Amino acid sequence: MADNRSLERLIDALRRLPGVGVKSAQRMAFHLLQHDREGAQRLAGALSEAVGTVRHCERCHTFTEDSICPTCRDPRRDRSLLCVVETPADQAAMERTGAYKGLYFVLMGKLSPLDGVGPREIGLDKLFARVDEPDPEVPLREVILATNFTAEGETTAHVIAQALKDRGLQVTRLARGVPVGSELEYVDLGTIAHALVDRR
Repeated sequence: MADNRSLERLIDALRRLPGVGVKSAQRMAFHLLQHDREGAQRLAGALSEAVGTVRHCERCHTFTEDSICPTCRDPRRDRSLLCVVETPADQAAMERTGAYKGLYFVLMGKLSPLDGVGPREIGLDKLFARVDEPDPEVPLREVILATNFTAEGETTAHVIAQALKDRGLQVTRLARGVPVGSELEYVDLGTIAHALVDRR
Protein backbone atom coordinates (compact mmCIF):
# COMPACT_ATOMS: atom_id res chain seq x y z
CA MET A 1 0.00 0.00 0.00
CA ALA A 2 2.98 2.28 -0.46
CA ASP A 3 1.14 4.26 -3.15
CA ASN A 4 -2.08 4.57 -1.10
CA ARG A 5 -1.17 7.01 1.63
CA SER A 6 -4.77 8.19 2.28
CA LEU A 7 -5.89 4.64 3.01
CA GLU A 8 -2.87 4.06 5.26
CA ARG A 9 -3.64 7.26 7.17
CA LEU A 10 -7.27 6.16 7.60
CA ILE A 11 -6.22 2.74 8.93
CA ASP A 12 -3.69 4.37 11.25
CA ALA A 13 -6.36 6.79 12.53
CA LEU A 14 -8.83 3.95 13.21
CA ARG A 15 -6.14 2.09 15.17
CA ARG A 16 -6.26 4.90 17.74
CA LEU A 17 -9.61 3.55 18.94
CA PRO A 18 -9.38 1.33 22.03
CA GLY A 19 -9.23 -2.38 21.26
CA VAL A 20 -8.74 -1.84 17.51
CA GLY A 21 -5.72 -3.55 16.00
CA VAL A 22 -4.36 -3.46 12.45
CA LYS A 23 -6.75 -6.08 11.04
CA SER A 24 -9.84 -4.53 12.63
CA ALA A 25 -8.81 -1.09 11.41
CA GLN A 26 -8.30 -2.44 7.88
CA ARG A 27 -11.72 -4.14 7.95
CA MET A 28 -13.40 -0.91 9.05
CA ALA A 29 -11.58 1.20 6.47
CA PHE A 30 -12.33 -1.21 3.62
CA HIS A 31 -15.98 -1.48 4.67
CA LEU A 32 -16.47 2.29 4.80
CA LEU A 33 -14.76 2.87 1.46
CA GLN A 34 -16.29 -0.10 -0.34
CA HIS A 35 -19.82 -0.31 1.09
CA ASP A 36 -20.68 2.85 3.01
CA ARG A 37 -19.11 6.02 1.69
CA GLU A 38 -22.11 8.00 2.94
CA GLY A 39 -21.53 6.56 6.40
CA ALA A 40 -17.86 7.50 6.15
CA GLN A 41 -18.83 11.10 5.34
CA ARG A 42 -21.26 11.17 8.27
CA LEU A 43 -18.62 9.75 10.59
CA ALA A 44 -16.04 12.31 9.43
CA GLY A 45 -18.53 15.15 9.83
CA ALA A 46 -19.69 14.01 13.28
CA LEU A 47 -16.10 13.64 14.50
CA SER A 48 -15.15 17.05 13.17
CA GLU A 49 -18.20 18.68 14.77
CA ALA A 50 -17.69 16.95 18.12
CA VAL A 51 -13.99 17.88 18.28
CA GLY A 52 -14.94 21.49 17.54
CA THR A 53 -17.84 21.85 19.96
CA VAL A 54 -17.52 19.37 22.85
CA ARG A 55 -15.51 20.59 25.83
CA HIS A 56 -15.26 20.03 29.59
CA CYS A 57 -17.88 21.36 31.99
CA GLU A 58 -16.31 24.08 34.16
CA ARG A 59 -17.84 22.57 37.30
CA CYS A 60 -17.83 18.78 36.94
CA HIS A 61 -15.35 18.22 34.09
CA THR A 62 -17.67 15.99 32.02
CA PHE A 63 -18.26 16.46 28.29
CA THR A 64 -20.66 19.22 27.26
CA GLU A 65 -21.23 21.76 24.51
CA ASP A 66 -21.87 24.53 27.03
CA SER A 67 -19.60 25.98 29.69
CA ILE A 68 -21.76 24.31 32.36
CA CYS A 69 -23.37 20.92 31.64
CA PRO A 70 -27.13 20.26 31.98
CA THR A 71 -26.64 18.14 35.13
CA CYS A 72 -24.78 20.90 36.97
CA ARG A 73 -27.43 23.44 35.89
CA ASP A 74 -30.37 21.27 36.98
CA PRO A 75 -31.94 22.88 40.10
CA ARG A 76 -33.56 19.54 41.04
CA ARG A 77 -30.20 17.88 41.74
CA ASP A 78 -29.11 17.43 45.39
CA ARG A 79 -26.19 19.84 45.63
CA SER A 80 -25.07 18.43 48.98
CA LEU A 81 -23.90 15.20 47.27
CA LEU A 82 -20.91 14.89 44.95
CA CYS A 83 -20.16 11.58 43.20
CA VAL A 84 -16.63 11.14 41.82
CA VAL A 85 -16.37 8.89 38.75
CA GLU A 86 -13.54 8.07 36.34
CA THR A 87 -15.20 8.75 32.98
CA PRO A 88 -18.32 10.24 31.35
CA ALA A 89 -19.33 6.63 30.55
CA ASP A 90 -19.29 5.84 34.29
CA GLN A 91 -21.41 8.94 34.92
CA ALA A 92 -23.91 7.77 32.28
CA ALA A 93 -24.07 4.33 33.96
CA MET A 94 -24.81 5.96 37.33
CA GLU A 95 -27.55 8.06 35.74
CA ARG A 96 -29.17 5.02 34.12
CA THR A 97 -29.74 3.49 37.55
CA GLY A 98 -32.06 6.37 38.49
CA ALA A 99 -30.86 5.91 42.09
CA TYR A 100 -28.56 8.93 42.35
CA LYS A 101 -29.83 12.52 42.27
CA GLY A 102 -26.74 14.49 43.30
CA LEU A 103 -23.95 16.14 41.30
CA TYR A 104 -20.79 14.64 39.77
CA PHE A 105 -17.12 15.22 39.27
CA VAL A 106 -15.58 13.32 36.35
CA LEU A 107 -11.84 12.63 36.70
CA MET A 108 -11.27 11.65 33.06
CA GLY A 109 -9.02 8.82 34.17
CA LYS A 110 -7.44 7.13 37.16
CA LEU A 111 -4.07 7.27 38.86
CA SER A 112 -1.57 5.00 37.13
CA PRO A 113 2.05 5.93 37.95
CA LEU A 114 3.42 3.21 35.65
CA ASP A 115 1.64 4.88 32.72
CA GLY A 116 2.69 8.37 33.79
CA VAL A 117 -0.81 9.32 34.96
CA GLY A 118 -0.61 11.31 38.17
CA PRO A 119 -2.95 13.60 40.17
CA ARG A 120 -2.47 16.47 37.73
CA GLU A 121 -3.43 14.43 34.66
CA ILE A 122 -6.80 13.40 36.11
CA GLY A 123 -7.64 16.83 37.49
CA LEU A 124 -7.47 16.17 41.23
CA ASP A 125 -6.62 19.84 41.79
CA LYS A 126 -9.94 20.78 40.13
CA LEU A 127 -11.80 18.24 42.25
CA PHE A 128 -10.33 19.65 45.47
CA ALA A 129 -11.06 23.21 44.32
CA ARG A 130 -14.66 22.16 43.66
CA VAL A 131 -14.94 20.59 47.12
CA ASP A 132 -13.47 23.70 48.76
CA GLU A 133 -15.71 26.05 46.78
CA PRO A 134 -18.24 27.44 49.26
CA ASP A 135 -21.94 27.24 48.41
CA PRO A 136 -23.82 29.49 50.84
CA GLU A 137 -27.20 27.91 50.06
CA VAL A 138 -26.40 24.18 50.08
CA PRO A 139 -23.10 23.13 51.64
CA LEU A 140 -21.50 19.91 50.44
CA ARG A 141 -21.98 17.14 53.01
CA GLU A 142 -20.91 13.91 51.27
CA VAL A 143 -18.43 12.86 48.58
CA ILE A 144 -19.17 9.44 47.08
CA LEU A 145 -16.13 7.73 45.53
CA ALA A 146 -17.41 5.69 42.59
CA THR A 147 -14.14 4.86 40.87
CA ASN A 148 -13.84 1.38 39.39
CA PHE A 149 -12.81 -1.62 41.48
CA THR A 150 -9.49 -2.07 39.70
CA ALA A 151 -6.10 -1.62 41.37
CA GLU A 152 -5.81 1.86 39.83
CA GLY A 153 -9.41 2.77 40.76
CA GLU A 154 -8.87 1.65 44.35
CA THR A 155 -5.65 3.67 44.56
CA THR A 156 -7.41 6.73 43.15
CA ALA A 157 -10.24 6.39 45.68
CA HIS A 158 -7.74 6.00 48.53
CA VAL A 159 -5.75 9.10 47.53
CA ILE A 160 -8.93 11.20 47.26
CA ALA A 161 -10.28 9.89 50.57
CA GLN A 162 -7.03 10.73 52.36
CA ALA A 163 -6.97 14.23 50.88
CA LEU A 164 -10.59 14.89 51.89
CA LYS A 165 -10.26 13.36 55.37
CA ASP A 166 -9.49 16.68 57.10
CA ARG A 167 -12.20 18.71 55.37
CA GLY A 168 -15.05 17.67 57.65
CA LEU A 169 -16.93 15.85 54.89
CA GLN A 170 -18.45 12.41 54.89
CA VAL A 171 -16.46 10.42 52.32
CA THR A 172 -18.04 7.14 51.22
CA ARG A 173 -17.13 4.42 48.72
CA LEU A 174 -19.49 2.40 46.53
CA ALA A 175 -20.10 -0.98 48.16
CA ARG A 176 -18.96 -4.16 46.45
CA GLY A 177 -21.17 -7.18 46.62
CA VAL A 178 -22.97 -10.15 45.17
CA PRO A 179 -24.85 -9.27 41.95
CA VAL A 180 -28.65 -9.24 42.19
CA GLY A 181 -30.17 -12.52 41.03
CA SER A 182 -26.98 -14.56 41.42
CA GLU A 183 -26.40 -17.73 43.42
CA LEU A 184 -23.49 -17.82 45.86
CA GLU A 185 -22.00 -21.05 44.56
CA TYR A 186 -21.40 -19.38 41.17
CA VAL A 187 -20.01 -16.07 42.49
CA ASP A 188 -16.22 -15.66 42.58
CA LEU A 189 -14.60 -15.80 46.02
CA GLY A 190 -13.23 -12.25 45.87
CA THR A 191 -16.72 -10.83 45.34
CA ILE A 192 -18.13 -12.90 48.22
CA ALA A 193 -15.30 -11.75 50.51
CA HIS A 194 -15.89 -8.08 49.66
CA ALA A 195 -19.65 -8.50 50.11
CA LEU A 196 -19.03 -9.96 53.55
CA VAL A 197 -16.77 -7.08 54.56
CA ASP A 198 -19.22 -4.49 53.17
CA ARG A 199 -22.31 -6.15 54.66
CA ARG A 200 -25.04 -3.97 56.16
